[in-house]
This record gives sequence, structure tokens and C-alpha cells, in this order.
Amino acid sequence: MNVAPANLGPDRDGKLPLSGIRVVEFSHMVMGPTVGLILGDLGAEVIKVEPAPKGDNTRRLTGSGAGFFGMFNRNKKSLCVDLKDPRGMAIVKSLIMDADVLIENFRPGALDKLGLGAADLRAEHPALIYYSAKGFLPGPYEHRTALDEVVQMMAGLAYMTGPPGRPLRAGSSVNDIMGGMFGVIGILAALRDRDRHGKGRKVTSSLFENCVFLSGQHMAQYAVTGQPAKPMPDRLSAWAIYDVFECQDDHQIFVAVVSDSQWKIFCENFDLPEFLNNPEMATNPQRCALRAEFLPRIRAIIAAMPYAEILRKCEQLGLPYAPIAKPQDLFDDPHLQASGGLISVRQDDGQHMQVPALPLALDDWRPDLREEVPLTGEHSRQLAEQAGLSPTEIDALEAAGILATPAAP
Repeated sequence: MNVAPANLGPDRDGKLPLSGIRVVEFSHMVMGPTVGLILGDLGAEVIKVEPAPKGDNTRRLTGSGAGFFGMFNRNKKSLCVDLKDPRGMAIVKSLIMDADVLIENFRPGALDKLGLGAADLRAEHPALIYYSAKGFLPGPYEHRTALDEVVQMMAGLAYMTGPPGRPLRAGSSVNDIMGGMFGVIGILAALRDRDRHGKGRKVTSSLFENCVFLSGQHMAQYAVTGQPAKPMPDRLSAWAIYDVFECQDDHQIFVAVVSDSQWKIFCENFDLPEFLNNPEMATNPQRCALRAEFLPRIRAIIAAMPYAEILRKCEQLGLPYAPIAKPQDLFDDPHLQASGGLISVRQDDGQHMQVPALPLALDDWRPDLREEVPLTGEHSRQLAEQAGLSPTEIDALEAAGILATPAAP
């Protein structure tokens, strides 16, 4: 299991970049937890508030949702509490009043009904940064229910991903995750602004606008050319070779040739002198126009070669290439294993699994594990004590089912 060393951060004093920042998180599923995950990995104290007695329903997802909780909830503490009871609410309010950031991703108005809306809390705590993960930013759609798949259909991403007439969602929760990343960007900007002016802000990021941003390159293409972008499986490639090829031994490989110098290298090393010496194929635009004529020849050459040989040759030549990997193949990826790209985290059943680290480095430091994925209510007693309750009072709240811990019945 990866465990962070004591002198973990890139700062001279050994502190992590967000050390000293306290975050209270009210979230489930993917988007909100992504925000807390990133802030926690960078050193913030993240307190995840879960409903008593069973905690976040994300813990119990099956099918394609199995593993969501372990993936998005490391480096957090769990407070499992009944917010409908005034005594439970008092604990949470005490923690919020001492927090820098609040995260929420519930339906519009859900926290307002509990007195935990942005206006109420910021009136009591003006320095609080209140972050909301929503389906839509303010506008005509803001009260609609959104999911990653919904906005991918609305914003053109599903149209671009599938073949013509068959819109297809991307194979990951791209808007939940990227929307959470934009949430972190907004929070960091608000923290910097608070350093100057002393007051917090309300920050919102959304699934729909995030997906529109992803589709922006295709909008720009239409604006510049007047031609609608074709779905990716039917597109006119910007490069002459940018394709998946079949190899001799039933493997597939992606190979790209994206410059004139790479074209020269490719032709010299794949025995294609007739292409290299053809003046009608001298530039990439010329080659793109002739793809239908020369690609069958290239496909036949690669299909006659062993997979391992093609990998070796592309690596040696510096050509862009990629094996066609499945998600489960990444556990054994030598680069991820050697570079700190995978982190071992605990699941609710006590078993461990590897999940990706944040895809960034500060100098030579990679964010790592400081706090295991919490068990339901693992830190409830500790946080209740911080809120000023005595052990006797905490025992009474546990007995009443207002505060839940892993050992609670």
C-alpha cells in the first residue's frame, strides 16, 4: 500500500499545498466527491458528511457504479450524522463555521431547506467559499435533472462519439470528473481572492456547460469552415495516418503520422519508397486527400507484422503509437507502477484496490495517500469532540442513532 512519507509536500517546510484548509463536503456519486478528492490529495482536511445510519448510498452501488466510493473518497474523514435532528445539525454547523470551503452536489434547494444554503451560511460566515456542483449554471435549464449521459446527448458529445445516427456516450463519467476539476479551479481562485479581500464567494460548476466546453472545438470548426463536424468514426482525419491497425497475431495498435518528418521516417522504415518519393504525397494535406488510395497498402503491411515488432519499431522511431488497452490492463502498466501513478486504497470490506493518483506533479512530488477511504462514520466521534461535545454526550447521540460510527449497532 502506498503511504505518504512525513515530509510529503513540495514546500520547504514539508507542508502540502493546501495544508490548513478545512473542507466540509455534502456530496455523493462522482462530481462533488471529485472536488473533495482533489482538494484532499493536495493537503486540505476534507470532512465528508454522510447520512446516519448507513452513510452515502454510493458505497452500495453495483454494476458500473461498483468502486465509485473507493475511487473518489480517499484522503477524507467521515462524519455520519442525522441532519434532521437539531443535535446532529449543531455538530455540522460548528464544523462549517470553522471551515474554509463547503462542497455540495445535491438537487437545487435541498440544503437550503435544512438551513445550509449559501445565503444563510455566508451571512453567518462571510469568509466561507460555498461550492455547488450542478447540472446547469443559472438559466432556463437550471432546474432540470441532469446526468453525465443527459448532457452528453444535449451538448453534442454523444453525437461526435458514435457513428452517424448512433449517438454514443463517452466511456467514462467525463463531465462529472471534469466538471469537478473546474469546481476545484473555481475554489482555488476564490481562496486566492479571499486572501486579498477577506470574503468568500459562491462557486458553481456544471455538467452541461462543461460538456459544451468539450464540444467547443467542433463548434469552432463549424464557425471557421461553415461545415458541420462529422462524428469521430466518420470524420475526415486531420492527418494522413491516424488509425487503429490490425496486427499479425490478432492484436490491434494505434499509429499516427502527424508531420512531414514522421512521414519520411515511417516510409523509410516500413518499406514504402514509392510513397516517400511521390511528389503528390509530399505534404500532409496532399496525403489526407489520398488516404483511400494508400491506407489499404499500409494496413496490409502492418497486418503481416507481429504485434511486438510493431511496438518495438514505433518506440525506436519515436512515432506516436499506442496499444489498445482495456481498463483492467492498467493495473500492470509499467509506467504507472514505476511513477507513482497508482495508489492502494482500502475498501469497506477491508480489502485493498489500486486506483489512479492525481495526474499531476509538483516538482518531483506526486499527491499520494494520507487518509484511507473512510469507513462509514469512522471519524464521527473525533469530529463531534472537535465540535465541543463530551464523551458522554457523544455516547448518547450514538445510542439515539443521531451519530453513527463503524462500531455502532
